[in-house]
Amino acid sequence: MSSPGAAQVALANGDGTSVATGVAVLDHLLEELAHAGRLSLRLELAPDEPEAEVGQAGAALGAALSTLLADPAAPGRGFGVAPADEALAMVVLEESGQPLVASNADLSSTQAGGLRTDLAATFLDELAQAAGLTIHVRLIEGENSQHVMSAIFKALGVALASACAPS
Repeated sequence: MSSPGAAQVALANGDGTSVATGVAVLDHLLEELAHAGRLSLRLELAPDEPEAEVGQAGAALGAALSTLLADPAAPGRGFGVAPADEALAMVVLEESGQPLVASNADLSSTQAGGLRTDLAATFLDELAQAAGLTIHVRLIEGENSQHVMSAIFKALGVALASACAPS
């Protein structure tokens, strides 16, 4: 990759994912996002504090997706439903130009990967800002926080692929 902090995203049916954010749990979640959405994702960040890396990853992915969403053939909206063990999540999103994340899932008490902040909320907020997305996250079922985050990121991958796919 040419510049750390930049993301490359393409719609693909192959395995073209390489993620190095510096936060192992986020790397895993982004790999699940890419796999579920059949997205080819390359994301590398320069080392920083873990909380900053989560936000940078969301912003870099959002900037890369904004190019795909700008394609006149892309519908600009999508949805995805995905399981992860006992957890089930749904994500609905739209390129609105009015960034917003609305969620019924409260993971604020979860300190995934030793982070002091909510990984999912931080990532989704930065993604929404950079891509101009309205993102709705609905946790339908789930108790285990790792499974809940996996289900949310998988559903997000499916929704993003749907929003970016040429009609």
